[in-house]
Amino acid sequence: MAMQSLFAWDFRGQAPRALSAIAHQVKKEFAPELEDDSFMVSLLSGVLAHMEEINGLIRQFAPQWPLEQITLIDRNVLRIGIFELKYVAEIPAKVAINEAVEMAKTFGGESSSRFVNGVLGSVYAQMVEQGEAKAIDNEEPLLMAKSE
Repeated sequence: MAMQSLFAWDFRGQAPRALSAIAHQVKKEFAPELEDDSFMVSLLSGVLAHMEEINGLIRQFAPQWPLEQITLIDRNVLRIGIFELKYVAEIPAKVAINEAVEMAKTFGGESSSRFVNGVLGSVYAQMVEQGEAKAIDNEEPLLMAKSE
């Protein structure tokens, strides 16, 4: 639901105050029985709060793709994945990357999962180099999920 909300928000032009209303509509339409949407709300507010840095990391690690030319799905899957990697200590890096790759497989195009995996793996590698994260044992190279 977070990805669907970000997708709709991005598609409509990114008015920050509109994200909450869009998320409410997505929840109402796709998961009306969901009582606790606190995780979705924290993801969305976190992505929004750190959007400038997150977008900067996407630009840094996908320099051949201007942010505006990255598909809406891939761009917003990356935003969620980078937010989880950088700001949600409770989510292990391997899980954040794998979940993003799976979202890309489900919602993105043919090469989306490889693209998302590559960008997130590079962000994670930089975090390890800078001491922001510990290396994942027995994970060389940093391809966390099969992209086939």
